[in-house]
Amino acid sequence: MKKKKMKKRYIALIALVVVLAGGFLFQKQLAVLAFDLFLSDRVEKTLAEESYQPLNDNKVKPEPVVYKSDPFSLMLLGTDQRDNETARSDTMIYAVIRPEDYKMLLISIPRDTYTEIIGHNDNKKDKITHAYAFGGQQMAKDTLEALLGHDIQYYATINFQGLKDAVNAIGGVPLPIKKDIVNKGKDHEKFTIEGGKPNYDGEEALNYTRYREDSDFNRTKRQQVFIDVVANKMLSISQIGKIPELLDIMGENFKTDIEPSTIISLAKKFMSGKDMDISSFTVMGEGERINGLYYDIIDEEDLKEAKALIDNWMSASTPVDQLIEPGKAENALEPKATAQAQ
Repeated sequence: MKKKKMKKRYIALIALVVVLAGGFLFQKQLAVLAFDLFLSDRVEKTLAEESYQPLNDNKVKPEPVVYKSDPFSLMLLGTDQRDNETARSDTMIYAVIRPEDYKMLLISIPRDTYTEIIGHNDNKKDKITHAYAFGGQQMAKDTLEALLGHDIQYYATINFQGLKDAVNAIGGVPLPIKKDIVNKGKDHEKFTIEGGKPNYDGEEALNYTRYREDSDFNRTKRQQVFIDVVANKMLSISQIGKIPELLDIMGENFKTDIEPSTIISLAKKFMSGKDMDISSFTVMGEGERINGLYYDIIDEEDLKEAKALIDNWMSASTPVDQLIEPGKAENALEPKATAQAQ
């Protein structure tokens, strides 16, 4: 009798080990299953009601698909809307997402880049950040397409207030800040971000992306770093339970023309797969004053490289081992200082 009891205990112990090991090995799949069962319908409904906002650009749109496997392009805009002020795009990025390879390319355009603003005053040249102020997502999209010579399939815009609240909701983010960052310019908002901390809250993270007293180019690189750490943390298993809260936060702060069903399918794929690998490149420029105003005159070699990168990454026939990595972009987490933009 005693042997039978011992045998049952061993069997129970082995079963427990198997269950625990299976839960550990397949935790991503279990998390996706939980998301699918309990959250996906609510997420899709909320996105459809509050965030989905197609553009009326008279272009033929691809048919909505449940899952997107081919590479696709996305314009990412971070806006600085405050109260009733006119918003500008503080962040403008041409992104290429390759779902099957878990890879993303970010081509950043500094906000002071001097270029034609398509659809405004006969395409008169101005800072690219003003395209959004003059004509919203549509003008920003047209302007970025003209600059880079490539179509943009989708856009996504987030207000910085929503970004700050979202970072707080996921418990903050790790940022590579080695020494204190102090914003003390005469006409700038005053703040200090302490260096060397393991985690930073929403206000600190937002200030990290907006600090520009070293240069606009370094700020652009900080924004790339920020997107990388936030994307990987949001897709982690521990954040799945935060999705309803994040949806409430995003609300009016997030707009996109990606179909909700496509967002759901992409989210499930990225949650169940490996971490997203993000490569970054910034189209640099040389500061110059025109009629008393500061602009960044674009580096033509950088622009040429950006176009080549997009060509390479957007081609579905490009094997993952033949994707071109940015050659000039400094992917270091701590950007180097350049001349200060006044």
